[in-house]
Amino acid sequence: MNTQIIFDFYSELSMNNNRDWFHAHKKQYGIVKKEIESGAAQLIKNIAVFDPPIGQLQPKDCIFRINRDVRFSNDKSPYKTNTGIFFTRGGKKSPFAGYYLHLEPGKSFIGGGVYMPLAPALKAIRTEILYNYPDFIKIISEPGFTRYFNDLADHGRLSRPPKDFPADFDGIEILKNKHFVVGHSLSDKNIVDGNVLTYSTDVFRSMKDFNHFLNEALQDVPA
Repeated sequence: MNTQIIFDFYSELSMNNNRDWFHAHKKQYGIVKKEIESGAAQLIKNIAVFDPPIGQLQPKDCIFRINRDVRFSNDKSPYKTNTGIFFTRGGKKSPFAGYYLHLEPGKSFIGGGVYMPLAPALKAIRTEILYNYPDFIKIISEPGFTRYFNDLADHGRLSRPPKDFPADFDGIEILKNKHFVVGHSLSDKNIVDGNVLTYSTDVFRSMKDFNHFLNEALQDVPA
């Protein structure tokens, strides 16, 4: 995957985020899209080595579209200036935990877990942690995990203990999370000069047990 081509395109798009410019550069975007698809295909193979169900995916199942949903946004820019690729069983719209690569000049990162779970899924995750707290703590304390992640990413937390969960539970601060995700920032130099696919695979491997723990909680939650 040629990340320089991808970054050059998104840098130009960020300064010309309109349909006329995009359509005039559609051939250039076609090249970028092929690079992204090639990278996604390789990552599917890499992740499948340690998480076999991911091997059933195709790149189109994982790559988010470039068009923005502007219906409820004050920002009416029609296109995203980043690539988001999410590898999880059932594809990118699945409620299961997975592996995420975000490519954007100045804002790239590798992440994983479950973002914005619906209420039944959120309760299932919290319940799983409540009853298997030592196992969860062991997973997020492993040296391989802490090499890349200090803690769960803070994307919003309750100010009080969640309903129906004991306030004196040792891990109550963890249960207050509204999302169960982790993130590892990448510099542009990491992306362009390094082998981002190899590096991403190493980071993804470190979160395998974290994702599997979350997916154990989610497997019986109605879709």
